[in-house]
Amino acid sequence: MDVNQQMGQMPNMPMGQMPNMPMGQMPNMPMGQMPNMPMGQMPHRQLPLLNEPMLPNQAEVSLLECKDLTKCYVSGRPALDHFNLNIEAGHIVGLLGPNGSGKTTLIKLLNGLLTPTGGEILIRGQKPGIASRAIVSYLPERTYLEAESTVEKLVGFFADFYADFDRERANAMLTALAIDPKSQLKSLSKGTKEKVQLILVMARQAQLYVLDEPIAGVDPAARDFIIRTILANYNPNATILICTHLITDIEQILDDFVFIKNGRLVAQAPVSRVRENFGITLDRYFREVFAYV
Repeated sequence: MDVNQQMGQMPNMPMGQMPNMPMGQMPNMPMGQMPNMPMGQMPHRQLPLLNEPMLPNQAEVSLLECKDLTKCYVSGRPALDHFNLNIEAGHIVGLLGPNGSGKTTLIKLLNGLLTPTGGEILIRGQKPGIASRAIVSYLPERTYLEAESTVEKLVGFFADFYADFDRERANAMLTALAIDPKSQLKSLSKGTKEKVQLILVMARQAQLYVLDEPIAGVDPAARDFIIRTILANYNPNATILICTHLITDIEQILDDFVFIKNGRLVAQAPVSRVRENFGITLDRYFREVFAYV
């Protein structure tokens, strides 16, 4: 026998060529050992979809309820297709899905910026309108604040417009960040503008905070501040709905997640279930689920 074979090595053959064996048969290796692949990469596997809807509190009306919610645009393809969802108070929820899944449409319907084609969306039992705006604090993906205004003027505007706005809290956050209230918005960096807008939203004593991509486009240090601000300044009896693609950055603060694709609910459960059932992060679970659905 060749000395190479005695040492357990493969017989000499052209580089990259495997020895002849029946099609589909892997070369012998210890049981349970996977073939070589890039470090950290695992083969795709289809994981079960977790569906644990929040149970309504019998003592009060649901904070947010979608019943067969449908929204069609001119193209006729539904952006939301008989979408059903129930969210209760006291949770931080991630609204997660690929581009074009219906997240932004849902947020706009929730804030009364669009009207449903079918079904209904209810906030504390009422359709979006004047009453719901009094309990919903909304951070849009793009700034809508007047660039010529000073930060001080914007704080005054929010205090006049929203009865639940806490001016003292807003000023305390501005001081902590060393943001001059007399600065014009247009003179501030992108990251600082994002912080000002978040401060205005989180300074309200709302029941539902809706944050659309709150950490997109800012540096990691600014992301950390935004996450700390969210945690430190919301009412624990309220709910925060966060829409983002940066799952890794926010999953440590999430209580629950909602997966959406093609206008339909794909999965909903506490984040802890992902770790308990599969031993992986929410970001990894997201990638595994959307590799198949």
